[in-house]
Amino acid sequence: MFEENESISRVDLYGKEFILIGTAHVSKQSAELVKEVIEAERPDSVCLELDEPRYQTIIEGNKWKETDIFKIIKEKKATLLLINLVISSFQKRLAKQFGINAGQEMIQGAESAKEIGANLVLADRNIQITFSRIWQGVGFWGKVKLLTGIFFSIFDDEDISEEDLEKMKSQDMLNSILNEFTVSFPKLKLPLIDERDQYLAQKIKDAPGSKVVAVLGAAHVPGIKEELKKEHDLAKLSEVPAQSKTLKIIGWSIPLLILAVMVYTFIANPAAGIQQTISWVLWTGSFAALGTALAFGHPLTILTSFVVAPITTLHPLIAAGWFAGIVQAYLRRPSVRDFENLSEDVFSLKGFWNNKVTRILIIVTLANLGGSIGTIVGGADVVRLFLENL
Repeated sequence: MFEENESISRVDLYGKEFILIGTAHVSKQSAELVKEVIEAERPDSVCLELDEPRYQTIIEGNKWKETDIFKIIKEKKATLLLINLVISSFQKRLAKQFGINAGQEMIQGAESAKEIGANLVLADRNIQITFSRIWQGVGFWGKVKLLTGIFFSIFDDEDISEEDLEKMKSQDMLNSILNEFTVSFPKLKLPLIDERDQYLAQKIKDAPGSKVVAVLGAAHVPGIKEELKKEHDLAKLSEVPAQSKTLKIIGWSIPLLILAVMVYTFIANPAAGIQQTISWVLWTGSFAALGTALAFGHPLTILTSFVVAPITTLHPLIAAGWFAGIVQAYLRRPSVRDFENLSEDVFSLKGFWNNKVTRILIIVTLANLGGSIGTIVGGADVVRLFLENL
């Protein structure tokens, strides 16, 4: 029989008993506690704070060789995959430095559920939905800061301090990795923590049987205990909010305004119009090309970024990075070995940089970031030249 402690919470509601195990994702003791509780309680269902993609990654290993890099670029998921790989790299650094396998308590929960014949419920919201809702909540400069942080984290090979490790023991993995960013953007607490508490609570409530054990990050337990008393709409929590009409209008009006200014200037003063066009091409193309060059893209990929950026920056639905990524993928097509080695390559700076898959993802991200900055600088210069030639 396991010893009751502060890591275990019992909640009786709706004629069901819910046993919440607050675990530390970087603690060996948590996995042992999960095993003891499930074997002693023999619940009808075991809920894990995982979604299907993360479950497959943890339980079955990284099936990167099945990845279609072209499909990822076309579906605009390159940055999302890059974030997932950075998280994977972070987890591997933990494993190497402290001898800890992040997520071991989740593996134990799945194994123990199978041993006693309990239903296994993957109770967390899909990580892509969570990141999508985060992405829409930070604004343009928030996106720049996030992408910059991701880029520099690739070069961060410093050891994780004991103090940071202790903080992680009271947070879930997503929270701990994005903690610094949520300080800068308090609104991110809603999609990252509060909404997931609601989603997890509803999935736990809906789990089959009269006795349910839930394996959760300790940070989620207080919120889930309260949310269990309420009803939540999982479909609504799973929606990726459509871009607001205001943002759509802004997204289209700015390029149209720039085009209108350039056309008007060209008609009124052809010499000034030519100067505007050159300025726009140089600023947008150069920044997109610079981003690609920083990622050590192929020379033709850099040239592609420069050529397409002046056009793609005037269209809200396309981006220079997609074209750059596709060209890089054709010129430096990733091999099966590149995908198979991803789980190891993301662990080191050299591997992250040399792997053809991660190189493509970095190129897409930095080319898009450069194009966005070029749009701001180039747009300002177009307006300046327009005002000077009124």
